Amino acid sequence: MGEYSHFRFGQKAPKNGVFREIGETGSSVSDPKIVKLKAGEKFPQNSNHDRVWTHEKN
Repeated sequence: MGEYSHFRFGQKAPKNGVFREIGETGSSVSDPKIVKLKAGEKFPQNSNHDRVWTHEKN
């Protein structure tokens, strides 16, 4: 079974990594927040309610 690719404020990170804020539909946003989380840490508040977190690709 696949892993979710979009995460909301308060959810726990599924793995260690860098996560970037994107639009709810997957679109890029200007001046996105970027956070580094360890597995199990909770995602911080987004800049606005229409944004979600996604794992940053290397």
